[in-house]
Amino acid sequence: MPDALISNTTSRTTFRSKPVTIIGAPLRPGDFMPDATLLTPEWAQISLSKFSGQVRLFSVIPSLATGICDTQTRRLNDEARRLGERVRVITISADLPFTQKRWQTDADAHAMTMLSDTMSLAFGDAIGAHVAEMRVLQRCILVVSDSDKVTYTEYVPEIAQHPDYDAALAALTALIG
Repeated sequence: MPDALISNTTSRTTFRSKPVTIIGAPLRPGDFMPDATLLTPEWAQISLSKFSGQVRLFSVIPSLATGICDTQTRRLNDEARRLGERVRVITISADLPFTQKRWQTDADAHAMTMLSDTMSLAFGDAIGAHVAEMRVLQRCILVVSDSDKVTYTEYVPEIAQHPDYDAALAALTALIG
């Protein structure tokens, strides 16, 4: 593990009840959202700073190939459709971009932005969600203001569990009014 990264082993994060190592420090409300370069489903590089100035809900998932991630992503795509232009919903996983594109097409889930952290997991490192043993991202939801300030975080302690959708959406509603 590179020295520049922080091993967040005190997080007590588990996968199927077995402890896992999380690289990076988790974001907290009041922190600023870090920038990272990710890949679109078309394999184009994109910087998260492109979305500055917009209220964002980040749905971070391990893999679209799992039932919980599929359900979470479909649910938040429906919310993105309902919220329209007021909020940018961004789903990020370590899935390959063409896997994301196929899933998005099959699920008809085009109300949200899909991005991949597969190349370097730099996003996962920056937000404290890189699961070292599995090379995936820890399930979490972040709500970020249009000024890049994190206003809500939920890092799900058991990766194989759903996040608290209602709490995340309540935090988002409080932010957008």
